[in-house]
Amino acid sequence: MIYILADDIGYTDWGCYGAAKIKTPALDQLASEGVRFANAYAPASTSSPSRFALLTGEYAWRKNVGILPADAPLSIDVQKNTLPKTMKQLGYTTGIVGKWHLGLGSPNEPVDFNKPIQMGPLAVGFDYCYYFPATNDRVPCVYIENEKVVGLEADDPITVSYTKELEGSITGRKHPELLKLHPHLGHNHSIVNGISRIGWMTGGTKALWKDEDMAENLLDKAREFVCENKDKPFFLYYATHNAHEPRVPSDAFRGKSEAGIYGDVIEEFDYCVGELVKCLKKEGLYENTIIIVTSDNAPMIKEGYKDGALENINGHNPYGVMRGEKYSLHEGGNKVPFICVWPSRIQHPFVQEQPFIYLDMLATLPSLIGKPIDVAQCNDSKDGSKLFFEENAPLYRNYIVTQNNGGDISIRMGRWKYLPATKCSGAELYDLDNDPSELHNVVYAYPEVAYKLKKLAAKVKQ
Repeated sequence: MIYILADDIGYTDWGCYGAAKIKTPALDQLASEGVRFANAYAPASTSSPSRFALLTGEYAWRKNVGILPADAPLSIDVQKNTLPKTMKQLGYTTGIVGKWHLGLGSPNEPVDFNKPIQMGPLAVGFDYCYYFPATNDRVPCVYIENEKVVGLEADDPITVSYTKELEGSITGRKHPELLKLHPHLGHNHSIVNGISRIGWMTGGTKALWKDEDMAENLLDKAREFVCENKDKPFFLYYATHNAHEPRVPSDAFRGKSEAGIYGDVIEEFDYCVGELVKCLKKEGLYENTIIIVTSDNAPMIKEGYKDGALENINGHNPYGVMRGEKYSLHEGGNKVPFICVWPSRIQHPFVQEQPFIYLDMLATLPSLIGKPIDVAQCNDSKDGSKLFFEENAPLYRNYIVTQNNGGDISIRMGRWKYLPATKCSGAELYDLDNDPSELHNVVYAYPEVAYKLKKLAAKVKQ
């Protein structure tokens, strides 16, 4: 079982979802062999809360989880059930390769990157981990394998700060002449590999990653995990860095797409998916492996760096007809591509139209393999397994709830999408059947619908 979570990829960024100027043959092939979800949602429109909800089956606003710095304490309660814990209990060896971004250490014992790190992926149910702590635009720019920073030398310890500049830290703000990629908004702190990041760090010189090698490095570790565990059930959470900023593809993919640097890193992601599929086939595992591919949220094309992505996107549109982008509660921020392949069980490909949110993987994955878990262990998660086998499956959820980084929510119930009033804006109601672009707020045209969903939203947030 492999769950592939891309980073900042939009609903229409893959060929099977309509992209013409970005080529994704590996993903398109998977879609043609399995189930392609037309209305799948990330739990949040930013990274940490989406990943929290995936791994815990719990709405992230319950724990006030927003975008986290690398030195934030672990956001997941180690006493509660999680997806990797569940898979371990069902006899699966569990592993994570790639992005973590859910905090390390505890409030009483903050993470020290120079010592063994136990309060992280290992504490929530993973048997093996090879990960980077936060995002590729944040320090420390290192990999951690199980408990230790890879390549760290004792006489060159790592120091990290997100609150004040460290003595000896070389920053993009002070030394723009050292940059190969210049910041757009913020992102002007410590320079690593010619790119200034969020946060300051010193030390760990030989442990620092090279952005151009990240995709291949993480792919290698994913393949290693598959090969080392091929003779037993395994669950791999493969959380890639593409297409998050800074967008720095390998030389093989730079300039390859028709949609500029933005398309290049997505085509690199497609290559990685294809290579992992080849590995499964070579080991004779493909037919009986569940593969799910999706994204943590939608992109913001120009955000932290002047990489030319927006200027050279050449007419490609990651959002289709939808309104919004990363950080937004509108469809363009949370609606994501979502593909599931299981050749031995899903033998008749189809498109699933029913809305699905991958908060529900905690309850759904065990049911997919015929081993449902007790409802008490599911947290907020619901079993949507029938959607993966039946094109016209019965409704598994009455409504879908998504959130933004601040914990504000939206509710989709059937054709209706409702955004409760906030301090900055009034309530919004959209008829998605007739207005998929959410251009016309009909909150006053359908007051009875708005009132019903307002009450529901208040109940959900209790």
